[in-house]
Amino acid sequence: MVRCKLNIETDKTSWAPPNMTKCEIINMPDIDNITITTDNAADVVDLIQELVDGQLTGTGELDDSELESVVKKLSEVVNVSLVEPPVATEIMGIVADILLSDTDVAPLADMVLNLTDKMGSNMDFPEESVSVAAPLLALSMVNVRSGDFRGLTFAVSSTPSTLNPETFINQSYTTQPLPNTDATISLPVGCSHYLKPGQRNETRIQFHFFGTLELFQDLRISNNTDSNCKLNSFVVSASINDSHVSNLNESVVVTLKHQTEKKPQDTVQCIFWDFQENDGQGGWSSSGCVTESISPNWTRCLCDHLTHFAVLLSVSRDSISNKDNTVLTLITFIGSGISSIFLGVTLLTYITFGKLRRDYPAKILINLSAALLGLNLLILLNPWLSSFSCDGLSVATAAIQHYLVLASFTWMGLEAMHMYLALIKVFNIYISSYMLKFCAVGWGIPVVVVSLVLVIDMDAYGMVSMVEDTPQSGTFGTFYWLQDKNVFYMALVAPVLLILLGNISVFVMVLIQIRKITANKSSSNSRSAVQDLRAVASISVLLGLTWSMGFFSFGPGKVVLMYMFTICNSFQGFFVFLFHCLMKENVRKQWRIHLCCGRFRLYNCTEWSNRVMPAANRGKSNLVNSDSVVSDSTIARKVSDSSIESANQL
Repeated sequence: MVRCKLNIETDKTSWAPPNMTKCEIINMPDIDNITITTDNAADVVDLIQELVDGQLTGTGELDDSELESVVKKLSEVVNVSLVEPPVATEIMGIVADILLSDTDVAPLADMVLNLTDKMGSNMDFPEESVSVAAPLLALSMVNVRSGDFRGLTFAVSSTPSTLNPETFINQSYTTQPLPNTDATISLPVGCSHYLKPGQRNETRIQFHFFGTLELFQDLRISNNTDSNCKLNSFVVSASINDSHVSNLNESVVVTLKHQTEKKPQDTVQCIFWDFQENDGQGGWSSSGCVTESISPNWTRCLCDHLTHFAVLLSVSRDSISNKDNTVLTLITFIGSGISSIFLGVTLLTYITFGKLRRDYPAKILINLSAALLGLNLLILLNPWLSSFSCDGLSVATAAIQHYLVLASFTWMGLEAMHMYLALIKVFNIYISSYMLKFCAVGWGIPVVVVSLVLVIDMDAYGMVSMVEDTPQSGTFGTFYWLQDKNVFYMALVAPVLLILLGNISVFVMVLIQIRKITANKSSSNSRSAVQDLRAVASISVLLGLTWSMGFFSFGPGKVVLMYMFTICNSFQGFFVFLFHCLMKENVRKQWRIHLCCGRFRLYNCTEWSNRVMPAANRGKSNLVNSDSVVSDSTIARKVSDSSIESANQL
C-alpha cells in the first residue's frame, strides 16, 4: 500500500514509502484461488507469465501440478472473456516457454491443444484475418462468409526457434506448396457446406502450426525402441468453428516438408492426430488420407477431413550405410564416364568402317551402343542439371533418362530376339524391312511409355535422392528421376523385368544349343574353357543379364550384390567395347588397315572366311543373317555353320 503525503509548509504532495507489511506474495499454487473476470483477465495472464518465467529460470521446468494449474487458469481466461490479439500473443508465449523447457507436457497435451483452439474461436479482432505467433507456434484466424468461400490456403515458414514462425494466407485452393515454406494446408470449396453463419453472417476458420512434437506423443511410437518409424515433419491443422468436417468429396491438400531427407528405400505416410486413440490418450492414424511422395524433401497428403496432420517416416531396416552409398555413387559415375568413352569408340569404329556393319548383329550393336552412350552421358550430367532446380528442366531430364533406360533394354531384348530367330528357330525365316522394324520397336516403344507417363502424371518426374546429403556426397546427392513409386514400378520395373525374363530364356536356349554343337564335334576341335567363358560373357553383356542382380539385392547379401550390380552395369559400355571391338578379329584388322602404320599396318587383308552375303541377295526362304549373329565368338560361328548345313540338306 502506498500513501500520498501533503507537506503543510510547502503545500506539496509526494508518495510515502510503500507499506509492504500487509502484502501477500503470490506463488504458483496461489493462482488456483484467483477468480477470473472480464476485467482482470489480462492482468492474470501477466501474472502467470511472471510466475512461469520465474519458475523456469529457477528449476528449468514445471512439475505436473504447476503445469496443470497454469493450463487450467489460462483456459478459464479464454472461456470467460473475449481474447484480444495482444493477450493471445502473451498466452502463446507462455505455452511456447513451457514447450521449450524440460517440462513433460504429454499428460496435459489435450488440454493445451483445446486451449489454443478455444483461444482462436474467442479472439476478438476487427480485421478479416489475424495471426499470432510465438517460438514454435503460430495461429491464424480468418472470418469468411459462406456464400463467398472459394477455398483457403494457409502456409507457414518456420524460422529458428528464437524467432516466431511467419504465416501466409491465400484466398484460394492450391495443390502446390507455397515457395519457401515448411507446411501448407489448403481447404477446398466443399468446406463451404460446413460454414455455419455466425455474427455478421461469418464463420471463423483457424489454422494452427506446431513446430514441436511435444504435444503429440504416441505411445506406440515413443515407447517402442525397436520401431523404425518416426515423425518427420512439423504439425499443421485446420478447423471450422462448431463443425466436424469429414467425408469431403474434394480433398484437403496438406503439403509438409521433411525434417530428415527421405532416402529412396524409405517410405512416408500421411497421418493425423486421433484424440480417441490409445484409450483416449491420443495417437496417430492414417484413415482417410492418401500419401503422395513429391520428392525426398516433400510429401503431399490428400485427406477427406480436418484435424492435425503430419508425416511419418518409415526407415528401411535393409538400408545400406552412408559410406557404402557414397562409394556406390562414385563407382556409378566413374563407370559411366569410362563406358561413355569406350561406347563412343565402338560407335565410331562401326560407323566409320563399312565392312563391319554389313550384318544385322553389327547394326543392332550400333543402336544398342547409341542408347547406352546417351544413358551414360545423361547419368553424368544429371546431378549438375538438378542444381538448377527448374521444374521444366526436371521433367525433361527425368523423362529423357527414363526413355534412354527403356531404349537400352528394348535393344537388349531385340538382340535376344535376333539370337533366337537366327540360332534357335533357323528354318524358313524371312522378315522384310528387318532392321526398319527393329528400329521402330527399339526406339518407338520407349516413346509410347514415356508419353503415357507425361500425359497421365507429369509430376511423376522430379527430384530424388541418390545418397543422403552428407559432406562426402558433394553434388551427387540429388538428381532428376521417377519420384512416384507406382509409376516407377509400372513404367520401368515391369517392362525391364519382362525383357530380362525373355533374355534369360534365350540365353539358356543358346547355351543348350552350344552344348549340343560341342558334343557333336570331335575332341580335336573341342574348345577350351576360356573360350566358352568368353562366349558366355559376350552374350551376357549384349543381353544385359547382369541387370537382374538388382532384383535380388536384399537380405544379408544386399551390400555385396549392390556392389556387383553397380560395377557390372556401370561398366557395361566398356565390356561392349572389350568383347565386340578389342577381342574381335575383324575389327582389329580394320584398325590395322586404316589406323596403324609401319610394321603394325595390315596391307593385304582378305575378308573373313565365314562372311555371309548381304541380306538383299538372299531368297525369301533363307535365314535372317543367322550365320553372323555373334560373329565375335567362335562358338557362334559353329552354331551358324550347323544351321547352314541343315538348311542345305533341305
